[in-house]
Amino acid sequence: MSQMKVVSAEPFGLKRDGGGLTAGIKILEKDLKRASLDTVLAKANRVTVRKGSAGTGAFGTMKPKPVDWYTFDAGDNATKEWYPQGLTCASDAGIAGSAFVVSWYHTPSSGAERGVRLTFVNPATLRYRHVLLVRAGADGGITPINIHAGGVAWYGNLLYVADTTRGLRVFDTRQIFEINGSGTETIGRKAGVYDAFGYRYVMPQTDAWTTTSGSVRFSFAAVDRSTDPDVLISGEYVDTAGTVGRVARWPLTAEGTLNAPAGGVVQAMDAYALPGDKIQGALSYEGVWYLSQAAGSTRNGTLIVVGDTVRKRPYPVGPEDLTCVRGKRTLWSVSEFAGRRVVYGVPL
Repeated sequence: MSQMKVVSAEPFGLKRDGGGLTAGIKILEKDLKRASLDTVLAKANRVTVRKGSAGTGAFGTMKPKPVDWYTFDAGDNATKEWYPQGLTCASDAGIAGSAFVVSWYHTPSSGAERGVRLTFVNPATLRYRHVLLVRAGADGGITPINIHAGGVAWYGNLLYVADTTRGLRVFDTRQIFEINGSGTETIGRKAGVYDAFGYRYVMPQTDAWTTTSGSVRFSFAAVDRSTDPDVLISGEYVDTAGTVGRVARWPLTAEGTLNAPAGGVVQAMDAYALPGDKIQGALSYEGVWYLSQAAGSTRNGTLIVVGDTVRKRPYPVGPEDLTCVRGKRTLWSVSEFAGRRVVYGVPL
């Protein structure tokens, strides 16, 4: 960490703010069937191709190319309605298997705002499925979650989704529900029947951690399992030349929640200034920082590796959030731009 400048962790406080979420979920439990994560992965309905050609325009001039990658189908690769941002994996969660999770935010050209979806990728079957994130109201209704969802981190059963100005929203893989309606253009509940824009599964928000400072942004997220205790990482994307963001780390409990004292506010254990602008993802692992730096929609990005020295490695166009598969010692990211979308891995 010696090459990352230490900054004050004081602004990086998070307060638990999950009030009002339980009542709506209890109604969902009465009206809908709960689905396990294994079921969602087993019933994945879209095809990914390992080392396929779709989206590999993201590699640009990168040499050598990533050692492994997975593509989206033609529609997901090309759409300008949805943009992938966050990436996490089963290795972060500490569970068996090789699943990846991608967060996307919606940018409608017309029609209703659909919020955020998570894509569960099953490399074992080369299939994936989108699941819509929702807020379940006390009246039983469900609504989209309209945030940028710049990053996602998975620990145990919990998924932390970055909410740029507010903090982190929490979702639970044990709280996935199968929709019983067929409407593709609406969302909500009527007489116990739910529609969700045609999505088969929804995940209601179960908790939230809200920033105690208006001066902090939550642009991406990751997990470090090489520390004691394990930590949750979040950092700031800043696109102004000459101005850099910060990255901070919070301790996690064995259950995956932030380790907050009785007062409910958890303070970051440390914080650092990032070594450049336009950082889209940050991961610390075994005392080394890995940072994805963007350079626009047509130019290759950079992977900045900060340990005892600072090294810069070639990276694809539009690199986003970071995760790692620890057993294989590979670092993974997702590229965001239409026609250039792929989940890819490089050696740590």
